[in-house]
Amino acid sequence: MPELQLDDVTLHYQEDGDPAGAPVVFSNSLGTTLHLWDKVIARLPAGLRLIRYDKRGHGRSSTPPAPYTMGALIRDTERLMDHLNVTDAMFVGCSIGGMIAQGLATKRMDLIRAVVLSNTAAKIGTTALWDERIATVEAGGVESLADAVMERWFSKAFRASSELAEWRKMLVDTPDAGYAGCSAAISGTDFYTQTAALRLPVLAIAGSEDGSTPPDLVRETADLVPGSKFQLIRQAGHLPCVERPDEFVAALTEFLRETGHVTS
Repeated sequence: MPELQLDDVTLHYQEDGDPAGAPVVFSNSLGTTLHLWDKVIARLPAGLRLIRYDKRGHGRSSTPPAPYTMGALIRDTERLMDHLNVTDAMFVGCSIGGMIAQGLATKRMDLIRAVVLSNTAAKIGTTALWDERIATVEAGGVESLADAVMERWFSKAFRASSELAEWRKMLVDTPDAGYAGCSAAISGTDFYTQTAALRLPVLAIAGSEDGSTPPDLVRETADLVPGSKFQLIRQAGHLPCVERPDEFVAALTEFLRETGHVTS
């Protein structure tokens, strides 16, 4: 699998689709790997260059000592895109990946021409909430959070399905330092001012049963950017790309066409 060695971290990434196609970059949520996007990748139109990666402390990327900053996560992504000679990308970010998207779009307008903000916000939670979560992980590992996270992530119907086990395993396989490190990055981030200054196409996607970033929070962030679109996916929680991939891809594909990223 391809890797990029940076100063303090090794990033694992994967490319699919057409190497000469218009680039779409995916950034996954806290506690998941690049496989978060498997169902999406399989359903997208042909002719796109599809790039996804494991952020530091997740999946097959290395795990530097915690805590991390949002600036470091943004810089990792920026350097990966530069390494791959990617410009004018559609950037699709879920949860913390959506925060990375907001920060990167502010910092490097040459890299991103349109953004999909899935189940994310300019600010998520409070410092006290994240401090408590970090302390829980440090005391009992990610496993100690797993059941509560599953309730926030998924609808009741999905939690009753056989698929839940693989997502719980993905979460608990996340290194404790990776989860705590990225939690610290979220805790220290407030992008209201930066996101309100963005002037590029934005599609915000929310899940009606999301216990982590409720629809009103996602809509509030979308409303910061003039001309943004908002899509609510019903019967889905924090990861609609997993629970409702057909609806997610339909919204994404329409946005790709509206922005001229695909023409067919």
